[in-house]
Amino acid sequence: MSSERLEAHRAVVGESFDIRRALPSRHRRTIGAWCFLDHAGPANYKAGQGLTIGPHPHIGLQTFSWMVEGKILHNDSLGFSQWIHPGQVNLMTAGRGISHAEESPQDVAGRFQLAQLWIALPENERHREPSLQHHPELPLLDRGGFRITVLAGTFAGERAPAEVFSPLLGLDLATVGSAATELSLDPSFEHGVLTLEGAPSVDGKTLAPGTLLYLGTGRGSLKFESSAASRLLVIGGRPFGEEILLWWNFVARSAAEMETATRDWLEGRRFGQVRGARGAPLVAPDPRGLRMRSAGG
Repeated sequence: MSSERLEAHRAVVGESFDIRRALPSRHRRTIGAWCFLDHAGPANYKAGQGLTIGPHPHIGLQTFSWMVEGKILHNDSLGFSQWIHPGQVNLMTAGRGISHAEESPQDVAGRFQLAQLWIALPENERHREPSLQHHPELPLLDRGGFRITVLAGTFAGERAPAEVFSPLLGLDLATVGSAATELSLDPSFEHGVLTLEGAPSVDGKTLAPGTLLYLGTGRGSLKFESSAASRLLVIGGRPFGEEILLWWNFVARSAAEMETATRDWLEGRRFGQVRGARGAPLVAPDPRGLRMRSAGG
């Protein structure tokens, strides 16, 4: 069956952390309702030089944070202050609007690795009230030497606790040595596989970190192999079926919605206040160029 290799591009998050951005790309905007995928780290940092992302807004999406190494503190405009540790998920539903900030401990040196994804909310859910879920325990499975964490959706009879609003799958596969397994997939889903560490093979293809393997619908299984320590992220979902616009921190359906959200953020409406954040609030870029790009296709 056909597959497509997509190379992540480099970006910077916070003040100085390099990331690999696998979604969106020029060739692939979404996989199911997953519309954004960043892999940050692994990276070591000195005391006082950890991750700092100041308060910023979101609409129309869920942020899904999967902590692999280190820890970060989430503060949001609902008043939640929540540390997220390795093996845990934070799921923030922005809905009609929320703001939050993220930072790692600053008083000590540390190590950091995180996958952050966004999930586009469908039309009938995208204006819902904002909320935060913290999931400290997730279903675990062992298959052929891989430890599999069920992050989202249902797999092999296990259901992840995260509340999502589209048919989705999220898996983390990790091994400390030689491993091989074949996993059953829902053929109505499209899937993507991203290597976080090591050089495992997927369907016979070696994937270095930063390469996303896209797999369309109609695939009922997939083989994974590794001869050494490695970690992969598998995401999937039923094709979303709605046209979305993703710009800055917003997911919407029109440039006008983006412009309104930007004005609301800059003028202190809708998104509330994030208390206790160390970083300065982020300044939204000018959305007028977005309207011109939208009009021009």
